[in-house]
Amino acid sequence: MFESNQDTGQLHGFLIVDKPAGWTSHDVVARARRLLNERQIGHGGTLDPAATGVLPLAVGSATRVVEYLIDADKQYLAEIVLGVSTDSHDADGTVLAIEDPSAIERPTVEAMLNEFHGILQQMPPMHSAIKVKGRRLYDAARRGIDVERQPRQIVIHRIELVEWNAPVATILVDCSKGTYIRAIARDLGDRLGCGAHLGNLVRLKTGPFSLLDAWNLDELESLDVRDQWPTIAIHPDVATAWQPAVLLDRETATRWQNGSKLRAGTATEEIARVYDERGEWLGVARGSIDDGTWSPMKVIRIAR
Repeated sequence: MFESNQDTGQLHGFLIVDKPAGWTSHDVVARARRLLNERQIGHGGTLDPAATGVLPLAVGSATRVVEYLIDADKQYLAEIVLGVSTDSHDADGTVLAIEDPSAIERPTVEAMLNEFHGILQQMPPMHSAIKVKGRRLYDAARRGIDVERQPRQIVIHRIELVEWNAPVATILVDCSKGTYIRAIARDLGDRLGCGAHLGNLVRLKTGPFSLLDAWNLDELESLDVRDQWPTIAIHPDVATAWQPAVLLDRETATRWQNGSKLRAGTATEEIARVYDERGEWLGVARGSIDDGTWSPMKVIRIAR
């Protein structure tokens, strides 16, 4: 079973939390460490304190593959409030300007949102954790310093208006990693000529995980989480579930555990999930078409 090491009792897997408003991602990790009595816990992508929604927690061996979640696409439901601009581009910021958005109608908003589809260059907000010359932007912003930033490439796979209750536009966004929904609110307000800020944000999906997989903290507090871990957690290999699988016989699996390159199936220039003949997950490999081998990237041993 994937859930624990038989010798140490250590838990392994992804625990998906519906992060409450007002909590930082670090706050949720700290609570989970106390709740699970586990130290080896990380998270799969920061959520702003005001935001709610999907926050995957990687426990035990899942921390070895959490990087693939950080790189995964995200889906958000966002409320954008037209007519009010703030310095942080969200409701927690200081109001910079107030304009009258009453002349703006739904078709105008829908037409403008179409311009945000595809590959874009997005200027990150000053109130963000990005480092410029070794300093996090939000530290400079708190000191009233405006740091010169470079736009970053993002991809908006889908953006649509799902509700219009003037002056609030509720949008659904499927996007690449590194996308700031606050910046979309800022830029939409600028293009409409009335200013805007992000009023509310819910992350609906991160990679393969959705709100349907998520537990809120009150639910987790009411459960014996360690005892029910097999029904609560999700196997670590789901972080690379869209990649091909390589199955090893006993002898080859032993060599894999020792860090050796191996031949199994047809190697390609991509990563693959690796399993032994019992179906036990052994980690992640990278293929090479030059010599037809798979090289260990993540060698993981989980007691059954």
